[in-house]
Amino acid sequence: MSNSLPIGVFDSGLGGLTVVKALKDLMPNENIIYFGDTAHIPYGTKSTETVTHYSKQITGFLSDKNVKLIVVACNTASALALPAIKQTFDIPMIGVIEPGAEAAVNATKSGVIGVIGTISTISSGAYSSRIRNLNSNLITSGQACPLFVPLAEEGWTTGNVPRMIAETYLNYFNSNNVDTVILGCTHYPLLKKTIQSVLNPGVQLIDSSEAVSEAVAKLLHDKDNEANREKDGTLTCYVTDMPQKFEELGRRFLGEALLDVSLVHLDW
Repeated sequence: MSNSLPIGVFDSGLGGLTVVKALKDLMPNENIIYFGDTAHIPYGTKSTETVTHYSKQITGFLSDKNVKLIVVACNTASALALPAIKQTFDIPMIGVIEPGAEAAVNATKSGVIGVIGTISTISSGAYSSRIRNLNSNLITSGQACPLFVPLAEEGWTTGNVPRMIAETYLNYFNSNNVDTVILGCTHYPLLKKTIQSVLNPGVQLIDSSEAVSEAVAKLLHDKDNEANREKDGTLTCYVTDMPQKFEELGRRFLGEALLDVSLVHLDW
């Protein structure tokens, strides 16, 4: 039986559109509602309490839109807020950390996995903890890369400046036998070419947006909750600030124009 109710996806800004793109590529018939909290970006420098508060407000908004599933397309919110919002709302939810960690565990040959993300995501140890639960013999090394988000948001994804920053952040991985690196922020796939270029040859990048889209597809299939395969899905976006900028930059993340973007004001 088909279910045309939308999938809800949220992030602090534009980064979650990489997850939307992966979902659309894998499941083009699904309707998607995306919420970008552009007024409060970045989440990666904020406290657990603040990120949890914002995440609960956004989840409530998506719940009111009758979504059938929520994807927390923000590594920081997945690390800091997902347990709390799961307890508050009776809606199936998937974060980006568990699928990304599982993909990395399956990919590594050397047994040494690097994780890059925001300060909050790395400090939380969420990826390292999940990887240890899956295989206690693996070694993880985390590196916060706070400048990557503004670079991605402003379109500075290639060239000397992002390359120099990436080299500064990632040189440690090259001298410590890291063969797999998790892109632990949904903004980072836009910097994938630059990141790959400064790492040792053969290092595999794990894109959490691709991993989570596969997890969503499996969950919907297992619960017989997929949309009608004969209809193209729709994308509706809501943002908390600067919708015009979101539309302009969103094309870079999604690879196509954003045609339905609305400004909303939540009772923060």
